[in-house]
Amino acid sequence: MDTSDPDIFFDEQGISNHYYDYYTKLNARLESENGEEKLQKIIEKIKEAGKGNEYDCIVGVSGGTDSTYVAYKCKELGLRPLAVHFDNGWNSELAVSNIEKVLKKLGIELYTYVIDWEEFRELQISYLKSATPDVEIPTDHAIFALLYQIAVKYNIKYIMNGMNFRTESIMPHAWAYGHIDWKYIRSVHRVFSKGSLKRYPHFSFYKLLYYTFARKIQFISILNYIEFNKTEAQKTLAEQLGWQNYGGKHHESVYTRIVQSYYLPHKFNIDKRRAHLSNLILSGQITREDALEELKHPPYDPQTIGNDIEYLTKKLKMSKNEFDQILQAKNKTFRDYPNAFGIFKLAKSIQQYLRKKNFLHK
Repeated sequence: MDTSDPDIFFDEQGISNHYYDYYTKLNARLESENGEEKLQKIIEKIKEAGKGNEYDCIVGVSGGTDSTYVAYKCKELGLRPLAVHFDNGWNSELAVSNIEKVLKKLGIELYTYVIDWEEFRELQISYLKSATPDVEIPTDHAIFALLYQIAVKYNIKYIMNGMNFRTESIMPHAWAYGHIDWKYIRSVHRVFSKGSLKRYPHFSFYKLLYYTFARKIQFISILNYIEFNKTEAQKTLAEQLGWQNYGGKHHESVYTRIVQSYYLPHKFNIDKRRAHLSNLILSGQITREDALEELKHPPYDPQTIGNDIEYLTKKLKMSKNEFDQILQAKNKTFRDYPNAFGIFKLAKSIQQYLRKKNFLHK
């Protein structure tokens, strides 16, 4: 990590706050002792709660490593998951192939939600015009909303997700904020679009409380209870299920590939590989030297990025000149728009405390 994170700071030894944050939160988020045993107890609760239902849990699938491995582990542990996929119109052909191939081999039924493209296109353009780095928030928020809605529809209490502390704990607010902040999403849309969001899956802070406390829906980060090594997981998925690698984190989405490999580095000097690699260093999966060597190479393939940008502008019905103007616009952050950051910051602190005291699952 470097000062492309505006909130980073270093002590007299040159050690950053991210290092200390990682180890401060480690015990609250990871089951370092008896993790498999504790996971088994959770699995038994899930099976008990799901008696009489067609499914006992939900797995959100994107075709990526983490979500695919969660689906694999759920079947291995004897669960009856329903796989839910959010199709935002940007799936790569390989992602579609991976999802279909893997779920067929695992015997897991798939529920696919296809977004209203015109509404979603307007929202994505609004975020690009907002000049913030949070341009993938519309997808992230809709995925969470969809998972909650499907859980209610099928009376399912548990959603198994692929978030894992080992490889995803470091991500500055300045680089990505707002996946649960409907106020922020709605305010950006109102500034830059006259369209509606009637068919866009979403939830407010109060709806989140309803899902959590009235419906008692819980997210289980299953990978925090087991020894999870991304390289080994990819090897297992390839050998057991015929899954194929994308060559980059979250590159199962064409939009994500463009955003993370070109848009963010070019406009904001944000190379998310710094955060991804830092997580792998802290979890002991790679060395710092290996990470620095990888960062010597550009985040995108110079031979294909031109075609990717042409595809993006055509799909969004945007001229190349309009896209260039977006790249040249003065950079902003989520703080330049109405948001609920303060409320969610307080809620997250309470959540961390409850996890530390073992009142919440990891």
